[in-house]
Amino acid sequence: MDLGLYTFGELAPDPATGRPDPGLRLRQLVEEIVLADQVGLDVFGVGEHHRPDFAVSAPAVVLAAAAERTTRIRLTSAVSVISSDDPVRVFQQFATLDLLSGGRAEIMAGRGSFVESFPLFGFDLRDYDDLFAEHLELLLRLREQEVVTWAGVRRPAIDGRGVYPRPQQDPLPVWIAVGGTPASVARAGALGLPLAIAIIGGSPARFRPLADLHRESAREAGHREDIPIGINVHGYVAETSARAAAEFYRPFAHVMTQLGRERGWSPMTEGQYEAMRSPMGALAVGDPAEVAERILAIHRIFGNRRFLMQMSVGTMPHADVMRSIALYATEVAPIVRAEVARREGAAAAAGGA
Repeated sequence: MDLGLYTFGELAPDPATGRPDPGLRLRQLVEEIVLADQVGLDVFGVGEHHRPDFAVSAPAVVLAAAAERTTRIRLTSAVSVISSDDPVRVFQQFATLDLLSGGRAEIMAGRGSFVESFPLFGFDLRDYDDLFAEHLELLLRLREQEVVTWAGVRRPAIDGRGVYPRPQQDPLPVWIAVGGTPASVARAGALGLPLAIAIIGGSPARFRPLADLHRESAREAGHREDIPIGINVHGYVAETSARAAAEFYRPFAHVMTQLGRERGWSPMTEGQYEAMRSPMGALAVGDPAEVAERILAIHRIFGNRRFLMQMSVGTMPHADVMRSIALYATEVAPIVRAEVARREGAAAAAGGA
């Protein structure tokens, strides 16, 4: 199972000025990717937002900076909001990243959790679903064909035009990221595309039907059923469970409370947080043994081939994130990889019996 991280480049006030410093945050983000590569993690994802509380609106640029300082880690968006972006430019940006990184780029396509990009780029939110379907169709056509002829409804047609550069990987990997919409899950399966499920609340077990739907849709469309599924969660690792809980609570509660003001949720309480840290909750926060067990419990539910953790939530200090990345790679990952290998070996032996 691939183990990795993802982030949206959240901004926190600079202690000296009281104002956010997006330049500093972006440089810190590249340092986090470099460390993840050095300590042996498999994947790093960078998401896209168009708000003042996030530093990243152009994931491919950040990932390209990291590509020049890393050697093996896979670099993916998390996500590219293709509903409000031009699929040709998304493909060209990630094809360029793929060439710079020596074949390590991926696109994680999704609808996004915020909607600021729609009015910013002149799109109508009433076309939310149709835009995603049409732009995804074109994105997949672009990776299949060098010279493209295509016509849609909401984007100008392309008549026999070459799209360059071509990526090193053929095809350039495209994942579909979802937060719980069954139609998007079924579409990913029908297209034979890997699926990333974001679990930010509730029990992970309640998302199991989405994985089943993905596999069923793939099978019905004639694809193999073992198309990769990834799980994305919030998480944090510290030397002790108490330290992890204390360090992660304030920034996580800050973000969830801020979102609550925008979306009608009640403020995050410490009791809610502890419930989310419980074995049935959505957070992977604790000491290395606890976090490893949480990842393995999720693997038992989903049989997922990828697990990504978001540590840099809200105002989480960069130094704490760097320490957590190191613990995740050096103490959590070996436990998880050994147990997953054991499970896979046992399943193969049982299948061959």
